Amino acid sequence: MADDLFKALADPTRRTILDELAEKSGQTLFEICARLSMKHRLGISRQGVSQHLAVLEAAGLVETRREGRYKFHDLNTAPLRQITERWPTPDTPGPEEPTP
Repeated sequence: MADDLFKALADPTRRTILDELAEKSGQTLFEICARLSMKHRLGISRQGVSQHLAVLEAAGLVETRREGRYKFHDLNTAPLRQITERWPTPDTPGPEEPTP
């Protein structure tokens, strides 16, 4: 799973899609494409965005749900938490303050 996660995060377009889902979760493919085009000036096809979403979904970063004809995409940050738990940083004390 970690390989899929790092592969998904390696691409700048996929990171932009994650940024957009962090800002507004529950978007359709149409909404994501519109935001990438208008806000980020990315000239990417719907099929290209769909392929990026498939990689993000395989990595567990995006979850989908269907409501009628629509498929909504939601950000899932749980895999990112797993990375931070895998390599925890030791608590380092701050600089010592002089005693008066």
